[in-house]
Amino acid sequence: MAYWPHLYLLIFIIALWLLEKRFPVFMEKLEENLLVIVISSIMAVSFGQVIARYGFNTGWVAALEFNTVMFSWLILLGMSYGIKTGIHLGVDILLNAVPKPIAKTLSLIGAAGACLYGLILLDSTWLAMLGVDVRGGAIEYWHKMYRIGLGQDELRYPAFMVEWFDLKPRLHRWIVLIVLPIGLALLSYRSLQAFWAIATGKREMLISGHEAADLVEENKGALKD
Repeated sequence: MAYWPHLYLLIFIIALWLLEKRFPVFMEKLEENLLVIVISSIMAVSFGQVIARYGFNTGWVAALEFNTVMFSWLILLGMSYGIKTGIHLGVDILLNAVPKPIAKTLSLIGAAGACLYGLILLDSTWLAMLGVDVRGGAIEYWHKMYRIGLGQDELRYPAFMVEWFDLKPRLHRWIVLIVLPIGLALLSYRSLQAFWAIATGKREMLISGHEAADLVEENKGALKD
């Protein structure tokens, strides 16, 4: 298997780290806006399909495939964003019940586990060094699609791109699947960031806090007033 995708992913993560160090606010807004664009595109296409079908008896043939792709992008990009912002829901009963040093250790294990999970899905071939009989991963699958050059079922390039660049009409599948290795690489990277933040005391948990209990505590005497 070619290893140039691994190198490009590493360069991408290093570049992301440098940009976030240099332009933290801009990069945070950029990531948020990207997710907003993905969600908005799903809503716009879904709403447009309803209007087109019931109002004009027509529609976009590739709408369902487009929304399916965008949902997968939302999930894969949202995983890392959820860890970065600490908004993933989780069961924190045990973490709140044990002493803080133990809770910190458990949170570190959780962050390390999330990072390991991302790395295994990204490329599991390194587990062979540990004697585990596995192969493949997101990078290998994406590279296979890149080499084969398969197209999507319904999604098409714009007509002018087909004419100008002498492309086949169907959108290449590797373009759609590029989010798979990138999303898992971001998941591992954000989990590693969370691990360091927990280890240095800048963050308590990988998951979000028990917001419901906090709200009840804050508003305990609201009805009396």
